[in-house]
Amino acid sequence: MHDIDRLGMDYVMKNSIEYLEEQTDGVHLSLDVDGIDPAHTPGTGTPVEGGPSYRETRYAMQLLHESDLLTSVEVVEVNPLLDNQNKTAEVAVDMLTTLFGEKYL
Repeated sequence: MHDIDRLGMDYVMKNSIEYLEEQTDGVHLSLDVDGIDPAHTPGTGTPVEGGPSYRETRYAMQLLHESDLLTSVEVVEVNPLLDNQNKTAEVAVDMLTTLFGEKYL
Protein backbone atom coordinates (compact mmCIF):
# COMPACT_ATOMS: atom_id res chain seq x y z
CA MET A 1 0.00 0.00 0.00
CA HIS A 2 2.91 2.35 0.59
CA ASP A 3 3.80 2.28 -3.12
CA ILE A 4 0.15 2.55 -4.17
CA ASP A 5 -0.35 5.53 -1.85
CA ARG A 6 2.85 7.20 -3.03
CA LEU A 7 2.90 6.30 -6.73
CA GLY A 8 -0.71 5.41 -7.54
CA MET A 9 -2.38 2.17 -8.60
CA ASP A 10 -1.80 2.87 -12.29
CA TYR A 11 1.98 3.14 -11.92
CA VAL A 12 2.31 0.18 -9.55
CA MET A 13 0.18 -2.13 -11.69
CA LYS A 14 1.72 -1.15 -15.01
CA ASN A 15 5.24 -1.57 -13.61
CA SER A 16 4.31 -4.96 -12.13
CA ILE A 17 2.70 -6.14 -15.35
CA GLU A 18 5.69 -5.03 -17.39
CA TYR A 19 8.02 -6.93 -15.07
CA LEU A 20 5.86 -10.05 -15.16
CA GLU A 21 5.61 -9.98 -18.96
CA GLU A 22 9.40 -10.20 -19.09
CA GLN A 23 9.69 -12.90 -16.43
CA THR A 24 6.86 -15.35 -17.05
CA ASP A 25 4.41 -16.77 -19.56
CA GLY A 26 1.45 -16.49 -17.22
CA VAL A 27 0.27 -15.57 -13.76
CA HIS A 28 -2.11 -17.12 -11.23
CA LEU A 29 -4.01 -14.48 -9.25
CA SER A 30 -5.18 -15.20 -5.73
CA LEU A 31 -7.38 -12.26 -4.79
CA ASP A 32 -7.86 -12.09 -1.02
CA VAL A 33 -10.86 -9.87 -0.38
CA ASP A 34 -9.56 -9.19 3.12
CA GLY A 35 -6.93 -6.98 1.50
CA ILE A 36 -9.58 -4.64 0.10
CA ASP A 37 -10.70 -1.84 2.42
CA PRO A 38 -13.27 -3.37 4.81
CA ALA A 39 -15.71 -0.55 4.07
CA HIS A 40 -16.29 -2.48 0.83
CA THR A 41 -15.72 -6.03 2.12
CA PRO A 42 -17.17 -6.56 5.60
CA GLY A 43 -17.68 -10.30 5.05
CA THR A 44 -14.19 -11.54 5.74
CA GLY A 45 -12.56 -13.03 8.79
CA THR A 46 -9.50 -10.79 8.82
CA PRO A 47 -10.45 -7.28 7.68
CA VAL A 48 -7.50 -4.91 7.32
CA GLU A 49 -8.03 -1.16 7.46
CA GLY A 50 -6.28 0.90 4.83
CA GLY A 51 -6.33 -1.54 1.93
CA PRO A 52 -7.08 -0.44 -1.61
CA SER A 53 -10.57 0.87 -2.30
CA TYR A 54 -13.15 -0.90 -4.42
CA ARG A 55 -12.37 1.42 -7.33
CA GLU A 56 -8.59 0.95 -7.06
CA THR A 57 -8.96 -2.83 -6.90
CA ARG A 58 -11.34 -2.91 -9.83
CA TYR A 59 -8.93 -0.78 -11.87
CA ALA A 60 -6.13 -3.23 -11.04
CA MET A 61 -8.34 -6.10 -12.23
CA GLN A 62 -9.03 -4.21 -15.47
CA LEU A 63 -5.31 -3.77 -16.10
CA LEU A 64 -4.71 -7.47 -15.42
CA HIS A 65 -7.45 -8.38 -17.90
CA GLU A 66 -5.92 -6.15 -20.56
CA SER A 67 -2.46 -7.65 -19.96
CA ASP A 68 -3.52 -11.16 -21.04
CA LEU A 69 -1.14 -12.52 -18.40
CA LEU A 70 -3.65 -14.37 -16.25
CA THR A 71 -3.80 -18.12 -16.60
CA SER A 72 -5.97 -18.77 -13.54
CA VAL A 73 -7.64 -16.91 -10.71
CA GLU A 74 -9.21 -17.56 -7.35
CA VAL A 75 -11.07 -15.26 -4.96
CA VAL A 76 -10.65 -16.16 -1.31
CA GLU A 77 -11.55 -15.04 2.20
CA VAL A 78 -15.24 -14.37 1.50
CA ASN A 79 -17.21 -15.39 4.58
CA PRO A 80 -20.99 -15.23 4.00
CA LEU A 81 -21.62 -15.63 7.73
CA LEU A 82 -19.88 -12.30 8.38
CA ASP A 83 -21.13 -10.50 5.29
CA ASN A 84 -23.63 -7.65 5.32
CA GLN A 85 -26.37 -8.22 2.70
CA ASN A 86 -23.89 -10.03 0.39
CA LYS A 87 -21.78 -6.87 0.02
CA THR A 88 -18.47 -8.76 0.03
CA ALA A 89 -19.77 -11.46 -2.29
CA GLU A 90 -20.94 -8.80 -4.74
CA VAL A 91 -17.52 -7.11 -4.65
CA ALA A 92 -15.89 -10.49 -5.33
CA VAL A 93 -18.18 -11.05 -8.33
CA ASP A 94 -17.48 -7.54 -9.61
CA MET A 95 -13.73 -8.22 -9.45
CA LEU A 96 -14.15 -11.49 -11.34
CA THR A 97 -16.34 -9.98 -14.05
CA THR A 98 -13.78 -7.20 -14.47
CA LEU A 99 -11.04 -9.81 -14.87
CA PHE A 100 -13.19 -11.32 -17.65
CA GLY A 101 -13.51 -7.97 -19.41
CA GLU A 102 -16.53 -6.15 -18.00
CA LYS A 103 -15.98 -2.38 -17.95
CA TYR A 104 -17.68 0.58 -16.37
CA LEU A 105 -20.34 2.11 -18.57
